[in-house]
Amino acid sequence: MIGADTLRIAIAEDSAILRDGLVQLLVDRGFVITAAVGDPDALRSSIAQVPPDVAVIDIRMPPNFTDEGLRLALELRAKYDGLGILLFSQYVETRYAAELLANDAAGIGYLLKDRVADVSDFVEALERVAVGGTALDPEVVTQLMGATRRSDSLSVLTGREREVLSLMAEGRSNAAIANALVVSEGAVEKHVANIFAKLDLPVSENDHRRVLAVLRFLES
Repeated sequence: MIGADTLRIAIAEDSAILRDGLVQLLVDRGFVITAAVGDPDALRSSIAQVPPDVAVIDIRMPPNFTDEGLRLALELRAKYDGLGILLFSQYVETRYAAELLANDAAGIGYLLKDRVADVSDFVEALERVAVGGTALDPEVVTQLMGATRRSDSLSVLTGREREVLSLMAEGRSNAAIANALVVSEGAVEKHVANIFAKLDLPVSENDHRRVLAVLRFLES
């Protein structure tokens, strides 16, 4: 795990109050802030000069406050290999989450802005994204899984396996999933193995099967 003292963060958030609050929160915990800006062009310029480990980006930014942040995230992912992206939004916008995660969920996060109030969760999400993990807000996962249920494309999974997959999508470890479901870690390992088998995700040296499992329900 990358330590907070070496993790470089760039922030693009048009709200000066929230932006300054994020900077203070992260600096107090030893993170290095490479940029704290209010629009996409400023973030592009900063990253070109000093690439961060993770870019924290608001989905809705100037000039139109629609999907500027999402389009910026997709652009940066294509241009900077290994750059982690943590999207921020006031609301759950599943179309944006699915679009960003469509090709590769490694190093991607999507949190609701209210989640910043839980500092430990926010910092954990940053660190997870920095090392190639996935960090999705539980509410985002709930809505994405709801869409998946409607399509019934994962009908091969049991109810418990769906619960495990939902927690996997949040980026939780097997131990954290076991704690959340009040079961043994061994039981979680069996559920995860069943999910991989039912979704036809064989062992691979290159692919992260947990990420691929999350992508499978997003693609559906």
